[in-house]
Amino acid sequence: MGDPKGFMNVTRKESGNRPIIERVNDYSEVEQTLNEEDRKLQASRCMDCGIPFCQWACPVMNNMPEWQDAMYKDDWKLAIDILHNTNNFPEFTGRICPAPCEMGCVLAIHEEPVTIRENEAAVTEKAYERGYIQPKPPLVRTGKKIAVIGSGPAGLACADLLNKAGHLVTVFEKDDAAGGLLRYGIPDFKLAKHVVDRRLNVLIQEGLEIKTNTLVGVDVSAKELYENYDVVCLAIGAMKPRDLPIEGRDLKGIHFAMDFLTQQNKVVRGEVFNPSERILAKDKNVLIIGGGDTGSDCVGTSNRQKARSITQIEIMPKPPHKRDSENPWPYWAKVMKTSSSHEEGCERFWSVATKRFIGENGHVKQVELVDVEWAKGSSGLMEMKEVPGTLRTMDVDLVLLSMGFVHPVHEGLVNSLELELSDRGNVKVNKKHQASKARVFATGDSISGASLVVTAIASGRKTAEDIMEYLAEDLQEK
Repeated sequence: MGDPKGFMNVTRKESGNRPIIERVNDYSEVEQTLNEEDRKLQASRCMDCGIPFCQWACPVMNNMPEWQDAMYKDDWKLAIDILHNTNNFPEFTGRICPAPCEMGCVLAIHEEPVTIRENEAAVTEKAYERGYIQPKPPLVRTGKKIAVIGSGPAGLACADLLNKAGHLVTVFEKDDAAGGLLRYGIPDFKLAKHVVDRRLNVLIQEGLEIKTNTLVGVDVSAKELYENYDVVCLAIGAMKPRDLPIEGRDLKGIHFAMDFLTQQNKVVRGEVFNPSERILAKDKNVLIIGGGDTGSDCVGTSNRQKARSITQIEIMPKPPHKRDSENPWPYWAKVMKTSSSHEEGCERFWSVATKRFIGENGHVKQVELVDVEWAKGSSGLMEMKEVPGTLRTMDVDLVLLSMGFVHPVHEGLVNSLELELSDRGNVKVNKKHQASKARVFATGDSISGASLVVTAIASGRKTAEDIMEYLAEDLQEK
């Protein structure tokens, strides 16, 4: 432990964000960076606790005390090596993870946790800068062929470990570039795409094959895939969006949030859309239905597109500003979150339900809203009731549905493989991530439902271990 009194002598210092007046005019990353000495001092605040609750709270089980100690001692090579032991892509999680590790930090008891997420990003950037992250192709190949369907964080993490083990891995991606939601779901102002490309280039130089513009189940049949590969792993995410089947839903101007965000990401990388296809917030009254991170991304994107007004509503109650007694440390804090996008300008309302959309000439012009209240019903579950006298209309020109995702898309690959599904519509797997059909595995959001990037990475890593165990047994039998 470099400085046993670091947490006493050094206060928490965040890198902060670029000025609002500057950042809303571009799509560059919002977050700034601390200088090297300040960042090392922040690492010195780690207490090297006897029980590292930060590690317990982290889905990939990052060894926070060890790599932060190395960072403080200026051994950035050791720090990145320790990080890579548990996390394939610390540059991604260091930017976009909500940092459950910080919620579990012992210093969080006094609301001053170590800046673990920012420290993680700093370690990775320093490692790239100094050339510590270099392609390391496997010395021996096993000859086993594995197809990974989907190039999001779960698919890439799984494919990366399998490739490093010497297997021949091909990743199939339906879009024109790899990355999944890292590429087209998360705005550039949170995760610059050159950061994704930089890591992909390392993976490709290590021998990972990535086939883009390939929709498995259409361009390549499930039968072909099953016959030509020893193992097939589904990492297709949970991309079926939750819809809002109310009156007026078919009006123009109502879109799923992911369609809005994906299109803007493509525009940033240079793609041009026909004006009739473009989803633009410019000079419009924008309503975002859903209070999660995707909704927040819609707020930030709408601000950059120069919307006239932006309103975000959530059907659930407003979270408290501090933990309540039923949500103690070190569990995830269910508290009010205000993102950098919200700081840029947005009205937010909670406990509001959408009744119907009202249109004019086929385009949405108003939305009817009503306040709701939540209370425990006779079954013990929370029940929603409308508040009398609160029905009202609001002028809108663009509505973005950001209410989460229900399960993977079943049409195509899942149906053609005739896979068994869970009650929630996810791909059903056993404890070894094996699906109902032999030699088929599944990972990430496709088996759990929509979750965090860090959770997807953890799932991909565990699935890779299970596939390696399965292949090892197969090799022994032969």
